[in-house]
Amino acid sequence: MRTLSRGGWANPDVLLVRAGSGYTVVKDYAPRRAWVRSTIGRWLQRREQRAYRILRDLPAVPRYLGRIDVHAFALEYRPGERLSREIARRTPESFLAELREAVGAMHARGVVHLDLRHRSNILAGDDGHPVLIDFASALCFRPAGPWPRWLQPCLAWIDRRALGKWASRWAQEPSPGGAASAADAFSTPASDASRETTSAGSRGASRPM
Repeated sequence: MRTLSRGGWANPDVLLVRAGSGYTVVKDYAPRRAWVRSTIGRWLQRREQRAYRILRDLPAVPRYLGRIDVHAFALEYRPGERLSREIARRTPESFLAELREAVGAMHARGVVHLDLRHRSNILAGDDGHPVLIDFASALCFRPAGPWPRWLQPCLAWIDRRALGKWASRWAQEPSPGGAASAADAFSTPASDASRETTSAGSRGASRPM
C-alpha cells in the first residue's frame, strides 16, 4: 500500500492498494477525528460517490468500484501526470479537445466539478487521454428538477473558465498541434452552454493496513 495523498482535517487519505494483478485507489476517512468522520466526512464521501456513480460510463472518469465501509470507497486506478506546460509537449494534439468534450459530457449528466482549476484534478493519462478525478467538491443535479434550469449553467461556467485557464497555459507551451490548436479546442460557442446543461469493491475488500 502507498499513500498518494494525506488528507487534511476534513479530507480523506488517498491510498494506492494492490488488488490482484493491478491497483485500486481507496479514499478513506477513517484516520480523521470521530466527529469529522460521522458528520462532514460522511456527507462529503456520499456526495463524491454519487458523482462517480452518475459518471460511471464516462471514459475520462475512473470507474467507481464500490463502498468498502462507512468511511471508505474504492475507485479504478488511472495512472497519469498532473497538467503542466511541460506535459503539453508530450500530449496528443487532440488532448484539449477531448478534455472539453469530457467536461461537456459531465455537465450533460448533471454533474459540475467546481475544482478543475487545480492541476491535481486533471491528469494526462498514460494512454494520452484526459482523466478527471477528485469529485469531492462536485454537485449533482437531477435533469428533471428545477435547479438545473438556472443554477447548473452558472456553476458549469466555473468549470469552463478553468478549461480556459488550461488552454491559455497550453498555448504558451504548445502541444504538437501548436498554440492555435489550444485556442480552438476551448473556443466555446454560446450554444454549447445549453447543450451541456441538458442533462473498493464490496466489504470483502478489507481495509488496507
